[in-house]
Amino acid sequence: MNDFRLPLGDLAEGFIDVLTDTLGWFFSIVRTVFLAFYDAVEFVLVTPPFWVVILALAALAWVLKGWKLSLGTALGLLVIVGVDQWEHAMESLALVLVASAIAIALAVPVGIWTAGSDLASRIVRPVLDFMQTMPAFVYLIPALILFRVGVVPGIVATIVFAMAPGVRLTELGIRGVDSEVVEAGHAFGASRGRILRQIQLPLAMPSIMAGVNQVIMLSLSMVVIAGMVGAGGLGGDVVASLNRIDVALGFEAGLSVVILAIILDRITGALGAGRRRRDTTSRSTDAAARPDVDETPVPAASVAA
Repeated sequence: MNDFRLPLGDLAEGFIDVLTDTLGWFFSIVRTVFLAFYDAVEFVLVTPPFWVVILALAALAWVLKGWKLSLGTALGLLVIVGVDQWEHAMESLALVLVASAIAIALAVPVGIWTAGSDLASRIVRPVLDFMQTMPAFVYLIPALILFRVGVVPGIVATIVFAMAPGVRLTELGIRGVDSEVVEAGHAFGASRGRILRQIQLPLAMPSIMAGVNQVIMLSLSMVVIAGMVGAGGLGGDVVASLNRIDVALGFEAGLSVVILAIILDRITGALGAGRRRRDTTSRSTDAAARPDVDETPVPAASVAA
């Protein structure tokens, strides 16, 4: 019995070797593109004085939700400045923003695809389970081989780990749209693309925004793991504090991660809430503008007749 062993690990290693030999040029391009995105976002966040970035984020919070979130954002960021973690926090924020943007750009189309096809959903669901339950450290091994040490392996591992809830909640939101509304669109001759753009996506937006929120939160949870492969930022400080048993540094870096997580969570939550309020106001305005119109749904059979 002990002599029998499934060579799954050897197969995985051979697969990575084949990828490296045949598609090394492709991964070099991906590394260059991801690094350029990261450098651009980091430049925007790190180059200006800290108070400029704080004012910009506080103003964004004010516009989205009001003065309470704006004040909390400013105070939280000032705490990060006070513990001398500002530059590392902005490096981590740049990594989170880049990884989250790429993950969302991949997750939403895949979620739309799986919502429109049961076969695609059955194929993608176990892949998402694998991505979400496989220990994140395992992703770092092939990422290091394919993209070398630095911030890019951290971005890639973060994308793989964080995009699953974006796919799931996009599919859930589209599948949760009332079928009678979709049937009414078909009855009036709307194409599938128009129904998707004008009916399904707007009605599914609260669920999609919840997926965006979860993608960002999971990306932040990968900051420390990304620090282990040379991504730097707050994750690098946490890893350094662990190696040196430095409680003070670990607490300050960890507190900075928590503050960033709370700010991003509240801002993305305010974005979703603002979208819902605009949709409700738009429907109420349309109804008030046409008080004489009977809004009772017309059965599809009647339309056909």
